[in-house]
Amino acid sequence: MPDRPKRIVRIIARLNVGGPARHVTWLTSKLREPEFESTLIAGTVPAGEEDMSYFAEENGIEPIYLPELSRELSPKDLVCVFKIFRELRKRRPDIVHTHTAKAGAVGRTATFLYKYLTLGTLIGRPRRVKKVHTFHGHVFHSYYGKFKTRVFILIEKILARVTDHIVVISDQQLEEIAGKFAIGRREQFVVIPLGTEGVETSQAVTSNLRSEFSIPNDRLLVGFVGRLTEIKNLDLLLDAAALCDKSALPLHFVIVGDGHLRGQLERRAAELSLSNLSFTGNRKEIGQILGELDIFVLTSRNEGTPLSMIEAMAAGVPVISTAVGGVVDLAGEVNETIDGFDVAERAVLIRTFDPADLQKGLLYLLKNEKVRETLALEAAKFVDERYSVTRLVKDITQLYRDVG
Repeated sequence: MPDRPKRIVRIIARLNVGGPARHVTWLTSKLREPEFESTLIAGTVPAGEEDMSYFAEENGIEPIYLPELSRELSPKDLVCVFKIFRELRKRRPDIVHTHTAKAGAVGRTATFLYKYLTLGTLIGRPRRVKKVHTFHGHVFHSYYGKFKTRVFILIEKILARVTDHIVVISDQQLEEIAGKFAIGRREQFVVIPLGTEGVETSQAVTSNLRSEFSIPNDRLLVGFVGRLTEIKNLDLLLDAAALCDKSALPLHFVIVGDGHLRGQLERRAAELSLSNLSFTGNRKEIGQILGELDIFVLTSRNEGTPLSMIEAMAAGVPVISTAVGGVVDLAGEVNETIDGFDVAERAVLIRTFDPADLQKGLLYLLKNEKVRETLALEAAKFVDERYSVTRLVKDITQLYRDVG
């Protein structure tokens, strides 16, 4: 045990609704003295996104907020780099741990300068600081055009050269980032899955969605939970809901969450005359929402490891999802391949972005109650064993010890 706590500065772009905000909050709140001293730096949440800073406050964390961190990369980020550099000089960290792309870029740049510069002058001996970066997801496909994507990949390749350890949250993500996109060296990478709380208790809680939105009891409740952004591909969900409505399937869809696309999605739902879909807005008590769902649905074009899916699995809710990113690792081995979808150990995977295939998968789950029960049981057991916050904190603690 060192004479003083190891100083950790953790940096994230913003504390908006989603898994990364909870992830950094848990780590900052639990990695404390006597072994660690943790500081969290975050950007402010822009208009149109739901602020989750209340979660940090509930966990006793007072982040240092830098408004410049919340934007995309731009030449003005020199201001952000300077502000982070100033905080690093003040706090003299042993480890700087960045999360998400924007924070990873400016945070690692500021740390590089902090390591080698002081008052704008080269120093004779570099400061002893290690750099760790976590990819919660990535923007290397399905976000931007080809040119912009190539620029981001190039930036990450350069940043990897000045990073001591790179954390990915699933084996699938490791293969994409280190393999397909050739970022960093394999020996830099460590796979540390996400963690979640409430694994044991969430199954017992119910909410009032059915009464609030007048949903008949003879319909299965199919729910999406998350931010309403482009990458979540919710048009696929609306189109599948339209097909189910047309076929008079006893399903009702709820979209739980908010985001800048909500108005656009509500207008499109109205154009489709969907009688089987409701928008609930943001809800803090996600465990209660999950307690009432019969099926959890995810339609993303790209994912790291979606915490919303992990929480649904923990709550014993059968999952149907597009087969993207870390979703594949959560779902497990494929047991059966059917026209348009696969039945894996712990979830149903849609192989395309065709709403007809999503409808087929939903119809399969609707008709097979035993399959829903088996998927739910296997998923809950899997999450209980691998995705607790206690396990997450233990893994990160060991990483920090190994970093030196």
